[in-house]
Amino acid sequence: MSKVETIKRYALLILGLFLAAFGVALTRHGELGVSPISSVANVLSYKFTFFTMGTWLIIWNCVLIVGQIVILRRSFKPIEFLQVPISFLFGWFTDFGLWCASIIPNDFYPVRLTLVVSGVVVLGLGISLAFIAGVVMNSGEAFVKAVSSVTGFEFGNVKIGFDIFCVVSAVVLSLIFFDFRIVGAREGTVISALLTGVMVKFFNKRLKEPLGKMLTK
Repeated sequence: MSKVETIKRYALLILGLFLAAFGVALTRHGELGVSPISSVANVLSYKFTFFTMGTWLIIWNCVLIVGQIVILRRSFKPIEFLQVPISFLFGWFTDFGLWCASIIPNDFYPVRLTLVVSGVVVLGLGISLAFIAGVVMNSGEAFVKAVSSVTGFEFGNVKIGFDIFCVVSAVVLSLIFFDFRIVGAREGTVISALLTGVMVKFFNKRLKEPLGKMLTK
């Protein structure tokens, strides 16, 4: 891979991270729950407000990186440590997105639902761009890949199981922290779980070939 192509790929990755984070921010502003992988950080941000949502996402992603190290041990490649700065960027971008989204009134349920759906579309676009960049995976996907490689289970099945684990963990934390009330993991989480993959496939189908040519040209 040439130096120019490497720069292009990392630039596309950063753009993808920004859009994905902005999508999470829009969904969070809808106050109906976020994507499964962000749901634990979302619940923690409602309870422990001394950290922002973005900071909790950074912490959560770093926990997943440590998990990869524990699972893979010597098979964990040094380049995967790039997930750390990527996690920080994602967290900062999320906080910036929340600041931008704060101007949108969310007093009415239809508006909240629109924010969730819009966030899922933007999130799907961001994930697609990051995937097409083909350099470093985000910590969530990398953790799933690590579990898949060690257990031998198919990546897709592990991904489903991991998403379910994240949502269940978020619900349990919510019940503990908020007197048996569910906060931060609602219908928006279900919508995100069902539609994000669909949007990623939609954008991949239309963007993979033209962007691939642009990256290698």
